[in-house]
Amino acid sequence: MGFFDKLRAELIDIIEWIDDSRHTIVWRFPRYHNQIKHGAQLIVRPGQMAVFVHRGELADVFEPGHYKLTTDNLPILSTLQGWKYGFDSPFKSEVYFVSTRQITDLKWGTPNPIMMRDADFGPIRLRAFGTYVLKATEPRALLKELVGTDSEFETDEVTELMRSMISTSLADILGESNIAALDLAGKYRDLSDQLRAHVAERIDDEYGLDIPQLFIVNISLPEEVEKAIDTRSSMGVIGDMGRYQQFQMGKAMLAAADNPSGGGAAEGMGLGMGFAMANQMVNAPGFQGQAGMSAPPPPPGGGVWHVSSNGSSEGPYTAQQIIQGLAAGQVPANAYAWTQGMPAWSPINEIPQFTAPTPPPPPPPAN
Repeated sequence: MGFFDKLRAELIDIIEWIDDSRHTIVWRFPRYHNQIKHGAQLIVRPGQMAVFVHRGELADVFEPGHYKLTTDNLPILSTLQGWKYGFDSPFKSEVYFVSTRQITDLKWGTPNPIMMRDADFGPIRLRAFGTYVLKATEPRALLKELVGTDSEFETDEVTELMRSMISTSLADILGESNIAALDLAGKYRDLSDQLRAHVAERIDDEYGLDIPQLFIVNISLPEEVEKAIDTRSSMGVIGDMGRYQQFQMGKAMLAAADNPSGGGAAEGMGLGMGFAMANQMVNAPGFQGQAGMSAPPPPPGGGVWHVSSNGSSEGPYTAQQIIQGLAAGQVPANAYAWTQGMPAWSPINEIPQFTAPTPPPPPPPAN
């Protein structure tokens, strides 16, 4: 390599940045020890800005376009270099390219729950997350406050700062709005706009950044509170809890009756469920007026019984059902029973139909 070829290799005549990344905000042109020659070409593509820095001082800023570097378009650098009458020799300067396009796939979330006082639940903890768009608007402030001497500045280096600012601003907005926790879902759009404006005001002047868009995707309650809300909603859907229990017991009785292998145990279980249903019906509002009756109404036909235990009566039941209930332990041995034709309630263990038959005496001895 000849002397002039070596000298030409040490001079930079084209300065440009072909951005093939999606998260780089600032990139420094790799000049190293090379010098920029007089009349070099500067190519600034759409979505970029170029900033010249001389010995740590910010100089000229170039918008998108194609430039030939001369004294005329480097006024600040000319002053710093002391070019009173122009220049025609190579010079040294750092060139930073700043991406001004929108970076869209950024996410934020509250690292810790936000405490707030709610009218329905009292003190509660809320978590939130969403997405936002970041854009560089003022290269001078960005280089001065965040980039420094880094050769590359990625969105990862500012993500933690943005999350902290968004979380703090969201806590302030929720505290001032006094919106009930159950009404927050209907306010996501308004809260997102307020949050974006609040954060943009802080980062624009100080860091040269902007948030064109910010979205709240979800604000969630603690898991135990969500379960309590689900339980409360389920009870509201069911409506009358007493009728719902009667319906469930009726289904269980039908299932027991359809089970042929259940035998006496299934029948006893059905009898016990019948007692429980009768208790619920007696305690229902429509039956309160009948609680003081001394005897049940006449049964619809003969051969049916009513059973009384602990001050309440159930029935009507057939004698066979009562016998099975006694065998299964569903009917207490000290209960009372009554059927049509009896003058009063009688202990169930004194009624012949429900007492065990006396075993016959031993047979006479054989002759």
